[in-house]
Amino acid sequence: MAEANYDVVIIGGGTGGYVAAIRAAQLGLKTAVVERDQLGGTCLHRGCIPSKALLRSAEVFAAVKDADRYGVETSQPTFNLAKAMERKARVVEQLHRGVQYLMKKNDITVVRGIGRVMGPSIFSPQAGAVSVELENGDTQILTPRFTLIATGSQPRALPGLPFDGRHVLSSDDALQLQELPASMVIVGAGAIGVEWASMLSDFGVQVTLVEALPRILPLEDADVSTEVERLLQKRGVRVLTETRVLAETLEKAGGIQVDVDAPSGPERLAADCMLVAVGRAPMVENIGLEATEIRVERGAIVVDEHYRTAEPNIFAIGDVIGGLQLAHVAAHEGIHAVEVMAGRTPRPLDYSMVAKCTYSRPEVASVGLTEAEARERGFTVKTGTFSFRAIGKALVYGDADGWVKIVADGDTDDVLGVHMVGPHVTDLISEAALARVLNATPWEMAHTIHPHPTLSEVLGEAALSVDGLAIHS
Repeated sequence: MAEANYDVVIIGGGTGGYVAAIRAAQLGLKTAVVERDQLGGTCLHRGCIPSKALLRSAEVFAAVKDADRYGVETSQPTFNLAKAMERKARVVEQLHRGVQYLMKKNDITVVRGIGRVMGPSIFSPQAGAVSVELENGDTQILTPRFTLIATGSQPRALPGLPFDGRHVLSSDDALQLQELPASMVIVGAGAIGVEWASMLSDFGVQVTLVEALPRILPLEDADVSTEVERLLQKRGVRVLTETRVLAETLEKAGGIQVDVDAPSGPERLAADCMLVAVGRAPMVENIGLEATEIRVERGAIVVDEHYRTAEPNIFAIGDVIGGLQLAHVAAHEGIHAVEVMAGRTPRPLDYSMVAKCTYSRPEVASVGLTEAEARERGFTVKTGTFSFRAIGKALVYGDADGWVKIVADGDTDDVLGVHMVGPHVTDLISEAALARVLNATPWEMAHTIHPHPTLSEVLGEAALSVDGLAIHS
């Protein structure tokens, strides 16, 4: 049972964990990362990157089918799932090698195995030593000054609908499909469910999207939800909102059949399989928390504004603490936590400044308050909306669905929120996020000269429209 001493030991080598490790190394802290699977974690191997690689394949396939509109004449294209999966794997592997290189470059020790936090013991008078069950069955004890828990999350199952990898799929399972089903029921219309509905629809799968809440993308502005639902339905996706799946009625016989309770009355749905996309559960089991004073509430580790748990030398970040379960959030939480460990005093993260993205077709991106949230908080609200249909680059690009909506404070003129639906808005949202960080006004956004023709012009026009001054409407 070998021992090793470090300044920081990080349990979990996903986006939050490996970014925190790099920042810790930059700050001169001797750092180790314990990873049971592969560096990069869910985002790189089972989430962000592989799903976006497949979404890109879907986008290209849709564009090729529509090529005649651009004067490009082709024979009827077909989609080869195996080749798309091979490309996805190549992208993931290239990025995986990049993360491995960064660990070596920054002299970070990577320990392969299952890490568990230990309570006070002969190895350390305070909780925070890490016991690692190595791949060969041996145990190694790491004794750091600080421990960072970054174990991430896993797909959440619905009671009565356990994942079986064939009939009832998680998003992890869907990324390993060997062949496309003819039809699929997707339960849950948040970002993950909507992305899969968009992708599979482009691949020719008949999709029924089921959401228990009154609208899809329920965390986005209500106008965004309405627009995305309209455009998905236009492409043939059936959308059922305020609809509850009756798990006890599920039958698996050559496919799936299940009853739902919809506003129009009970209905029985049939499809080749079902994808359950109702969120992700923090991974708090089997990591040793029971040996510590760390508190878990509603399934997530409780931390303060600096990500410190009830054990003063143990921190936690990312999906395991709940909140915004986004890779870029986990990365910044990790940076913040290790800077606190190093004696620095970073400002707490303001989550209203975090941009959220959905990589469906059309894309969705937002930052800040929705119109409803702004009104609920007592702001005097004014809004401006501008359509991509009046943007030359969108027409040239051949994708002019969607718009940008800006929510502003009628008293101070500060931008409170920006909500976008349309082409490449996940790339455009960072300008809006910067506007939020700088407390910019619509006037300042409008008087930032946006080059023509670009999609970014939509932001300038939307900002002008807040005061009824848009040029091209």
